[in-house]
Amino acid sequence: MSASPAAPSTAGDQHLQRTLTNRHVQLIAIGGAIGTGLFMGSGKTISIAGPSILLVYIIIGAVLFLFMRTMGELLLSTRHYTTFADIARDLIGPWAGFVTGWTYWMCWIVTGVADMVAITGYVRFWWPDTPAWIPIVAMTILLFALNVMTVKAFGETEFWFALVKIIAILALVVVGLTMVAAGTVDQAGTAAAVSNLWAHGGFFPTGFHGFLGGFQIALFAFVGIELIGTTVAETADPDTTLPKAVNSIPVRIMLFYVAALAAIMMVTPWDQINPEASPFVTMFSMTGLAAAATVVNLVVLTSAASSANSGIYSTSRMLYGLAARGDAPRVFRRLSGRHVPRNALFLSCLCLLSGIAVMASGDSIADAFTLVTSMSATLFMGVWVVIVVSYLLYLRRRPDLHAASRFPAPGGAASAWTVLVFMALMLVVLSLRADTRAGMIASLAWIAFIVVAALVNRHRMLRRAETGSAVDYGG
Repeated sequence: MSASPAAPSTAGDQHLQRTLTNRHVQLIAIGGAIGTGLFMGSGKTISIAGPSILLVYIIIGAVLFLFMRTMGELLLSTRHYTTFADIARDLIGPWAGFVTGWTYWMCWIVTGVADMVAITGYVRFWWPDTPAWIPIVAMTILLFALNVMTVKAFGETEFWFALVKIIAILALVVVGLTMVAAGTVDQAGTAAAVSNLWAHGGFFPTGFHGFLGGFQIALFAFVGIELIGTTVAETADPDTTLPKAVNSIPVRIMLFYVAALAAIMMVTPWDQINPEASPFVTMFSMTGLAAAATVVNLVVLTSAASSANSGIYSTSRMLYGLAARGDAPRVFRRLSGRHVPRNALFLSCLCLLSGIAVMASGDSIADAFTLVTSMSATLFMGVWVVIVVSYLLYLRRRPDLHAASRFPAPGGAASAWTVLVFMALMLVVLSLRADTRAGMIASLAWIAFIVVAALVNRHRMLRRAETGSAVDYGG
């Protein structure tokens, strides 16, 4: 292995554009860290773990911050990395790039389906009998229209989507603290108070098993935290914007997750929260303002659309990168006149319609959401593990780049091993509950399938790598 990866050759002007600014990347980073798992899934996580869910979010956030630092150091070690598949391909081998690229593509397809399930639930808040296919088809068409424009248009759209999320969560924290200060009494006759965090069975009311169970959907709430890594190829100044976005993660987690959920459980005790509904909508409905619940439901619907929007952006770029390397059909390598991978975008949007089949299975919104999110969380963990393993290989093979890094991961190899141990424990946790085990098994089946496909084509990929026939797709 050489000291640094060879630069792919260029194919005219068929490349992505570096038009995302610091403002776009910072808000995309925040949007990636505030997903549907928080707005839709927090009701179920609270019902499973009780107030201990706050500790769950802190633990996951701390581990994923270490992961993001390892990823950040890798991405900034060379401008030739434009996707996670590039990292795996360079440091592990072509087959690993193939597996990572297709698995990350599947990650966001499954996550997008979860968003479609959530969107259906939000729409039914207003129109309970709405057939699932109507909101799913309508949202899919909207997402295609938003992403088929320029990457700058995507950046602007996601900027405002993320801003809505931030304002909603800040408003929830302020309203919640105001209710606590005023001692607001809910319909069950319980007064809002800080003591609600431990007065209903203690901080661990469902025991250690319940505490572990809270990790599943809480983990899904963080999927997309790595999304800023996919913007590097289209960011004007990654050396400045990426470190800023990564280093702000701890503050975002404490504010957007811990503070928000603490406010919810101080206002409404954990054992009175409906796991089938968004606690954000429920809490605002307690304010007495007639339009509050409707406005917040619109906000959380926007959040789900934001998550799906980010996912469609990411999957289209990943599929484009795979095609540029010869790991996907060449038709997905074509860019539109606005430098958007339109064919890759179309296929990704088309896959979102599988949400209709998920909803037609007859399960409740919560059951369907849990199934899809457990599958998504497992797939994302697979990609995160590949990146961390790549980092360990990078430390061993390129110590000069690590020594010269302006954004080294704290702890180096120790941080990487901490992440790997945590991911292994999360697989055990996902296997403990029947409602998450099915999604985990489906994800592992996909990973096994794509690994076999990569190994079958390994010799062809090695020959292509040796002849340097790859195309530059963003560097």
